Amino acid sequence: MPDSSAPSAIHCDPVLQPSPSVIATVLNERADIDGLLNSLQQQQPPVAQVVIVDGGSTDGTWQHLLDRAVLWPALLPIQDESCSLRGSPGPIARGRNVAIAAANGSVIACADAGCTYAPDWLTHLTAPLLNEAEYTLGGSRLQLDEASTWDIAAAPFLGVKLAANEPTKSCTARSMAFTREAWQRAGGFPETLFIGEDVLFDQTMRRSARTAFAAGSKAIYTPRNTLRGALHQVSSYAVADGVAGMRPARLLRNVLRCAAEAIALAFLSTTPWPAALVLALEVYFAYRLDLRSLLTEPALRPRLSAILPARLLFSLAVPWVVAFNQVAGARGKQYRTNRQNA
Repeated sequence: MPDSSAPSAIHCDPVLQPSPSVIATVLNERADIDGLLNSLQQQQPPVAQVVIVDGGSTDGTWQHLLDRAVLWPALLPIQDESCSLRGSPGPIARGRNVAIAAANGSVIACADAGCTYAPDWLTHLTAPLLNEAEYTLGGSRLQLDEASTWDIAAAPFLGVKLAANEPTKSCTARSMAFTREAWQRAGGFPETLFIGEDVLFDQTMRRSARTAFAAGSKAIYTPRNTLRGALHQVSSYAVADGVAGMRPARLLRNVLRCAAEAIALAFLSTTPWPAALVLALEVYFAYRLDLRSLLTEPALRPRLSAILPARLLFSLAVPWVVAFNQVAGARGKQYRTNRQNA
């Protein structure tokens, strides 16, 4: 567990309160930070405390947080340069642990600087914790009228939903909440992982804490990806799985899909049936999770002629990208940095 005495703008030993604290980590997020802060400031009922740990931003993020804290007493900004790759192999996890240690809520909700949140997000996310649950998951969804074609094509492969009412079992820390006791019992977020720390934390929490999936609590996440950006995101997650040795069953499924596609192509000159069978399976993999939303969401209808083939193309590429990069991560034990930590 990290030392709770991280340097801060305003820092004291927390006296625990029953109201939830919302935490997030940032590093060079000046372009996105207002979307997060504004949506948290609009929560109803109002958020009692928002703790944001900055890992040493150089783009004006930190000064902007200080300026916002003057106008919004609920905001507690903390700057800790150990919450970057210069100071920790797992800067995001460390930032979350530092934020939780400084927060005064007995219930913690995790948010993300790249997301926005509906005004009732926190109420829905933490409602199961008032009963028997110790850990709740909300998942994430796209803002469809702002999403790119490749955001929509990549969505199910990144654990992102298209509609607010789609069921989710996503483990993303863009929207999760837990009791402080459950976080302590789990040993906090694992600070040895650069990417995928929320996946490993989730695996630990599901073994040790009573878990619920909270309806109506999805983070709104719209990266506006290009094809290259979406593939890079998939490959980064696959590398992280390989480095951490996580999700071997996922690797096996994707290797088998690659093998099936290769065999179908090898026999294509003699018989079309293997290729037809593989294509049918790939169509199933491409649309199985959210076909209803693809066909019925009004914001998508004018774009279906571009979205449907893009989804199939992306689905065909995913097993190759995942298999190659997960094996590369397992062999090289080296993460890919992101733009903030480059």
